[in-house]
Amino acid sequence: MPDTPDIVIRQGRVMDPETGFDQICDVAIKGTRIIQVGEVSQTGAREIDATGLIVAPGFVDIHAHGQSVAADRMQAFDGVTTSLELEVGALPVSGWYERQAGIPRALNYGTAAAWIFGRKAAMGAIDLNADLHPIDQMGAGADDMRWSLDAADADQTAAIVAHVRQGLEEGAIGIGIPNGYAPGAGVKEMTEICDLAFEYGTPTFTHIAYLSNIDPQSSVDSYVRLIGLAGATGAHMHICHLNSTSLMDIERVTQLVAKAQEQGLPVTTEAYPYGTGSTVVSAGFFRDPDFTKRTGSDYSAVELVHNHHRFTGREDIERAREKAPADLVMWHFLDVEVNEEHRRLLDLSVTYPGGSIASDAMPWIEEDGRIYEGLDWPLPDRLSAHPRSSATFTRFLASYVRDRGIVPLMEGLAKCTILPARVIEECAPQMKRKARLQEGCDADITIFDFDTLQDRATFTQMNRASEGVRHLLVNGTAVISDGNLLTGAAPGQPIRRAPA
Repeated sequence: MPDTPDIVIRQGRVMDPETGFDQICDVAIKGTRIIQVGEVSQTGAREIDATGLIVAPGFVDIHAHGQSVAADRMQAFDGVTTSLELEVGALPVSGWYERQAGIPRALNYGTAAAWIFGRKAAMGAIDLNADLHPIDQMGAGADDMRWSLDAADADQTAAIVAHVRQGLEEGAIGIGIPNGYAPGAGVKEMTEICDLAFEYGTPTFTHIAYLSNIDPQSSVDSYVRLIGLAGATGAHMHICHLNSTSLMDIERVTQLVAKAQEQGLPVTTEAYPYGTGSTVVSAGFFRDPDFTKRTGSDYSAVELVHNHHRFTGREDIERAREKAPADLVMWHFLDVEVNEEHRRLLDLSVTYPGGSIASDAMPWIEEDGRIYEGLDWPLPDRLSAHPRSSATFTRFLASYVRDRGIVPLMEGLAKCTILPARVIEECAPQMKRKARLQEGCDADITIFDFDTLQDRATFTQMNRASEGVRHLLVNGTAVISDGNLLTGAAPGQPIRRAPA
């Protein structure tokens, strides 16, 4: 090794989930790459003592809506080095990447092509605008819901496909399909979008079409439809948040997904370790007159994020929708703290074999509902999001791996690293150098104290950073050092689909 390493990480427990490597040893880094794993004889320009700590690949979050400096910093303390907006996505894609390049991103970033924005544009509800945050775009068009409720005609479908194709040409990592927000989309439209995904060799990231415990249009119906699309078109269908959209049918849908995978269908999953979801107040499913009957959830389980108002009924949520359609809400659909059956169902989704951990992290918002884009650190107490925006991965590792012993440590790390990377690496080859702690791979590394690793964010104090991550490197640059955030660090790089 002729060159002096820039960094040598000394005597940590080095764990690489892809190969199963698990040894106390050193890791040497030069520039952005790992150059040696083992006994490093040379002294680095910087030495990190990792004695008693775990040295692992940085966590890959394939479902993160924050996409800001504030979001990156909170996720850094959650061990994340790559944070991707894939369920919703963005349009125009080139404009989104240009905008991110002007932000001092601490973590690697990327987006899918937003089918739903293409649908809104094709049906006259919005003008595409790269300067709008995707969550603001999700709330746009609430005054005319034809984009959500109506089937597209042939011309509209062609326009939707054209928008999405353009996004893929501009480097989008797959196609975001939050079908649950536009359940009126017909199967013909969906097959054409899935044909496009297959053509480009890239996944779809799907929020299932229907949210209900009962037929017709149940969650089970949605899963059968999604699995059918994988079989009929060959498209890789990645199911977002297996936990939250399945409601009380988690056990049944995991059986269906397992059977599809046994047959070799390209279907993958993800989940986060919370029984509370989050979305915009204008989400169409809240308007269903049978919302309570179909979901088993009262409106009082839905809470405005910025002021913690609990809704009293459909009329109450309609008023909030009309006032500010992009306002974020939390939906406490599972009471996992007191209900053992709810806890069992959540566990089924989080521990699903081969499933990824993904946060569905929400943006940080001001008290008036605006998305925060400032640089303050620590994050101001007035800001709110969802605890999963701060603590998904630490909560999973601390609870499911360490405290409850449900998932072995190496498997737990795989669910945070190599498994999500494999979902996208065939279309985004940059990922083949990430989520691995091997020579020649990118130096995206999290170093943490497994004994003290702990989520601290709560539903009333969401901005409490997780504890236990002692060092975090992104492309060889320190973002966290000795447990402290380096606020000037901005080594995040774009992750894009490779040109055909």
